[in-house]
Amino acid sequence: MAETILKVENLKKYFPIRGGVFQKVIGNVKAVDDVSFELKKGETLGIVGESGCGKSTMGRTILRLHEKTDGKVIFENKDIFALKKRELKETRPKMQIIFQDPYSSLDPRMTVGDLIGEALIDHKIATKQNVNEMVLETMAQCGLAPYHISRYSHEFSGGQRQRIGIARALALNPDFIVADEPVSALDVSIQAQIVNLLCDLQEKKGFSYLFISHDLSVVKHISTKVGVMYLGSLVEFASKDEFYSNPIHPYTKALLSAVPVPDPTYKKNRIVLKGDIPSASNPPSGCKFHTRCAYATKRCSEEIPQYKEASSGHFVACHLV
Repeated sequence: MAETILKVENLKKYFPIRGGVFQKVIGNVKAVDDVSFELKKGETLGIVGESGCGKSTMGRTILRLHEKTDGKVIFENKDIFALKKRELKETRPKMQIIFQDPYSSLDPRMTVGDLIGEALIDHKIATKQNVNEMVLETMAQCGLAPYHISRYSHEFSGGQRQRIGIARALALNPDFIVADEPVSALDVSIQAQIVNLLCDLQEKKGFSYLFISHDLSVVKHISTKVGVMYLGSLVEFASKDEFYSNPIHPYTKALLSAVPVPDPTYKKNRIVLKGDIPSASNPPSGCKFHTRCAYATKRCSEEIPQYKEASSGHFVACHLV
């Protein structure tokens, strides 16, 4: 059985809201609110949810690009937030990120060779003498031609830029990669190429992904497990097959009903959610989803539902279970 590479326990990330003359803290944006899950080696966890639900913040907090408010992140048996500066730098190559926007995440003043090779030299994985050799090897794995090494990012299309971003993350030979909506800024035809590339690389290298997306079709293709986030909290978590065949939470059912089906004659029972997503700085009492749920009862507005195991490996936070 595969070993657990990442364990997230009751992770919270709140951003303070300041106001008044003295800029005192008057509230918090609860971007990530009590999230727990485990990820095994070689697995892909797809995280889905509406824009603003805290998916990207969670990914960045796990990598300690944001400091946590509370909770634990155990990566390869090390508590990431307990590491000293030097230990963290030693661990950094093993945890990488592919950013959402390939246009703003690459420095336009650096060549492709410098973009990919910079971290190799910084972490002493390569020397100035052999860095180009390692960069070219990584570029070839990501479908980039050798002559691209001396070009600048503005000379490339969106799909090629994202390949550069993937090569940059891959160069350090990581064990875990946060892929933060890596295909959302790309054309559909290019999306398929990038997703297939990510799958092929995982097969060869055996690393684990936290794949953040709002496209359930892409998540179905790439993931082994799926988690659904709503207003900073996980409301459902299951293996891919269980998730798509037996969704339990009303929010999950609504998301799945919106996935397009490539058959014009097929009539889908679309679940339309009422109202807008509430503010993360002032979430509703009880179950955060009760203001938009067709099955909400008085209990839902008063009591926070427990995040519990409905069946083997299938967790859900709902009073109806």
